[in-house]
Amino acid sequence: MGKPTRWVTETKPGHSQWYIDRFRQLAAEGADLAGEARLVDALVPPGARILDAGSGTGRVAAALAARGHPVVGVDADPALVEAARADHPGPRFLVADLAELDLAAQGEPEPFDAAVVAGNVMVFVAAGTERTVLARIAAHVRPDGLVVVGFDTRRSYPVTDLDADAVAAGLRVEHRFATWDLRPWHDDADWAVTVLRKPAA
Repeated sequence: MGKPTRWVTETKPGHSQWYIDRFRQLAAEGADLAGEARLVDALVPPGARILDAGSGTGRVAAALAARGHPVVGVDADPALVEAARADHPGPRFLVADLAELDLAAQGEPEPFDAAVVAGNVMVFVAAGTERTVLARIAAHVRPDGLVVVGFDTRRSYPVTDLDADAVAAGLRVEHRFATWDLRPWHDDADWAVTVLRKPAA
């Protein structure tokens, strides 16, 4: 692993278990945890191969798999990956640092039709690695494939930086929304959902 992620450096001890317990409780209460998956499912063809980059407890990967997509989830936190494997059989979950992502080395050489980067992943990667993270994700997506990124705009990563980093990573901004249910983007939005495309070769 490279630089410690902000998930490690900016949270308290026990945060990972709190996060696991929180989403297990929300699922038990019947909360809607599939909004990101519904959007991604609408953007890709049936049976699209999808990378869940920063998959956490596996809720997005599981919802996409339930919709018929082969999914590989990747997270740097082994505790979250263990919980995802326990709670969501079906997708394959791997431990990996997104800034050093090399899924071929972990037995997943085939490119993905799309990648989803949900749940504030981009504001929890190690500071200064955002551009590298996007480049490593893009390297795993086929030409004309998508990378869908969502995060809280009140955190440490402005959308202007995302746009610049995306271009440097070989991606282009195609759409931006204020929510995962496609409410119109505006400059004061506290959330940004951005659809990036890797140009066709």
